[in-house]
Amino acid sequence: MIWLRRLALGLTGLVLSGLCLDRLFPPPLEAGQTVSRLVTDRHARPLRAFPLPDGRWRFAADLEALDPVFVDALLAVEDQRFWHHGGVDWIGLVRAAWTSALAGDIVSGGSTITMQTARLLEPRRRTVGAKLIEMIRAHQIEWRLSKTEILELYLTLAPYGGPVEGVRAASWRYFGCAPDRLTDDQIALLIALPQAPEARRPDLRPHGARSGRDLIAAKLARLGYFSDLRAADVRAQPVFSDRTAFPAGAWHASATALGNARSDVRSTLDGALQADLEGLALRVAEAQGPQTQVSILVVETRTRQVRAAIGSASRQRAGGWLDLTAQVRSPGSTLKPFIYAMAFDDGAARPATRIADLPKRFSAYQPENFDRSFRGDVSVAQALQHSLNIPAVLVLDRIGADRFSAALRLAGAPPRLVGGAESRPGLALALGGAGLTAQELAVLYAALGDGGVARPLVWTEAAPAPDPGHRLMSAQAAGDIVDILRGTPAPAGRMPGQLAAGAPQIAFKTGTSYGFRDAWAAGLSGGHVIIVWTGRADGAPRPGQTGRVAALPALFDVADRVEAHLGGVPEPDLRAGRPSAPTGGVGGALVAFGGSEAPPDILFPPDRAELWAGPVNGRPGRGFAFTGRGSGELNWFVDGRAVAPDGGGVPVWTPARNGFYTVAAVDPAGRSRSVEVRVTGLD
Repeated sequence: MIWLRRLALGLTGLVLSGLCLDRLFPPPLEAGQTVSRLVTDRHARPLRAFPLPDGRWRFAADLEALDPVFVDALLAVEDQRFWHHGGVDWIGLVRAAWTSALAGDIVSGGSTITMQTARLLEPRRRTVGAKLIEMIRAHQIEWRLSKTEILELYLTLAPYGGPVEGVRAASWRYFGCAPDRLTDDQIALLIALPQAPEARRPDLRPHGARSGRDLIAAKLARLGYFSDLRAADVRAQPVFSDRTAFPAGAWHASATALGNARSDVRSTLDGALQADLEGLALRVAEAQGPQTQVSILVVETRTRQVRAAIGSASRQRAGGWLDLTAQVRSPGSTLKPFIYAMAFDDGAARPATRIADLPKRFSAYQPENFDRSFRGDVSVAQALQHSLNIPAVLVLDRIGADRFSAALRLAGAPPRLVGGAESRPGLALALGGAGLTAQELAVLYAALGDGGVARPLVWTEAAPAPDPGHRLMSAQAAGDIVDILRGTPAPAGRMPGQLAAGAPQIAFKTGTSYGFRDAWAAGLSGGHVIIVWTGRADGAPRPGQTGRVAALPALFDVADRVEAHLGGVPEPDLRAGRPSAPTGGVGGALVAFGGSEAPPDILFPPDRAELWAGPVNGRPGRGFAFTGRGSGELNWFVDGRAVAPDGGGVPVWTPARNGFYTVAAVDPAGRSRSVEVRVTGLD
């Protein structure tokens, strides 16, 4: 009995030693977790494949996504007892050894799928010692993984020639499709390739590929898996030697959707719309010059899911490798709607509020309208629809540039200021004096179209639950702004949406940055946000290329294509819980912007005006009548001296000399406004 006890102790020690060694030296299964990734559109159609950092192509295999005929045929050839052995098929090893001995050469190595997987995880020279290690590793793998996982790992790592590893990469490279439905000749080739991957590469050695494929077809026929007729059909098929490119669409958008994911990603993009808009972007860029680039974003307003994102018109054009939807550019006038929305929420203005479009200086800053003309007294709605600069700066001055900048930052669109984080925002922010990206602009316009709540863009179908967002403005203010923007004059050749049956109702705003460097069009149409930017990637000027000329026609074209591809998407109800807000009459709104608290406005003379006081057409010079607008009767002063009214009550000033003067208007409450003028023409 002592010997039995010793035997038991010995076996126990052997088992414990084996367990310890197994824990100390586990198989390197993590090597199979480093894989290429595929980004698909929302319908699971491939968009772009991403290789490993070293250039190899290796996609994770999924048995449920593979042709079951291929899987069965592979096991019939490589490992008939795969589902039953524990990693090493001892029956198969004996049979392989006997067959090889009879043939006088190695006919079959007897390696199971699990042993081959071990060899792929740890490549070694083919020796007896290496074979023993593979057998041990095979048992270790079987203890850790299920049979399905082992087969998937093998089909992920198997070599298929050159940088191609795994059945999915091979199917894409050699057949241009996923391996979910394969022909008999494709099945035979995919089984033959790992046996001699370099000798049978169809792109380099088509004769070797054909020979190997035909051998596998013959073996499947001998095993009874293929009929003689099916094997003959396989042999009759040609082997195509051309390589097929891996999917490379939606170049920039796919990279954004992929992010840091370590596996395949289903994006929110619509592949058909994406391809259509890529073609449109290239045509627009080519029409505007050899250095022009175009970026386009389409976002579903309700869900914030990105349906299309064109980062550049072409990577073959200057700057095309940059994702220009993520580059910081001056937004021009595209932020004006949000300035007015904040004023609406403050109660400082309504769409019908009257506001002055007249020359005005704000300390050292004196903005001008784009056309260098002024329209006098206009409504806020008209000021926004015609993108007048002075009213927008007046309103921003009232709500505060710091406050406006902070609101944008909290909404997810932080303005980048010249001078960096230490700089404070100024009134130039109203006219594009800070940087934003197209993606951030899409966040803001999506908030405008969704009751005033800003939320991040969504790029993948597996994204977490919708962000609760940040309220940028009230639903009433958002709805009022959208109503105003829908009344903006349409571009040349386009009938307003209200007059065209079935046409998308587009609320839009254009923008042009200083020096014609950026041309923008941002809009809401059919439940989607559309952002279009055109310009040069290096920021060089393009004289005459305004947002209305260069970007707005493309926005309308994009809206047509969105409607064609995606159909009507329900828009958020912007009128729920808010009264109608007419843009024409006063309608109960504040009559004039600023009310009684605003200082007077000097209508004449304008600031920095040059006044001719000399003779005109032989007639002697005369005085100048001052006109202004304010609360109550205004008192006028020139260089601190009062100007008396004439017999009709109009203040008239007759200068005595050439030179510079300060003209001031003061209302009964003591509020004042002043301008600088220069008088010429006197002796």
